[in-house]
Amino acid sequence: MSIAPKLRQFLDDEHADYDLVVHPPTKSAMQTASLAHIPPDRLAKAVLLDTEGDYLLAVLPSDCKVQLGDLRAELGQKPRLAGEDEVGLIFDDCAIGAVPPFGTRYGVVTIVDDSLEDQPDIYFEAGDHASLIHMDGGEFARLCADARHGRFSERWSVME
Repeated sequence: MSIAPKLRQFLDDEHADYDLVVHPPTKSAMQTASLAHIPPDRLAKAVLLDTEGDYLLAVLPSDCKVQLGDLRAELGQKPRLAGEDEVGLIFDDCAIGAVPPFGTRYGVVTIVDDSLEDQPDIYFEAGDHASLIHMDGGEFARLCADARHGRFSERWSVME
């Protein structure tokens, strides 16, 4: 239960105000939200996409999925989900599936779904499957100010 070194350095460099939340190990963002008693729309998950040779980190609520068509319209490029090997190469100090939402620290352009801006506070992976960073929504917005923003997510349906 620790913060990934590159993430910790970014938070320190930005003088970020946050708390570390420890929870039982989980295998998915929705399971994390449930076990940590966090509303799933306040848990930001990061999904690495390949946009025809370049990578993009899409950040959205944990109870949503990336709408690739919407993102394609937003970017003008056709994205695809990156493989675990690609994620591991870029986010080399994080567990697979525990990627923090600040891609710039890892050399990756980031786009944040606008729906996260409505949240009073945000949680996100600290780099492992047993730790979350918690911060005020305004603080999260400050740290994401240089990221692209758009609407590209859709809530998972109950039938999926």
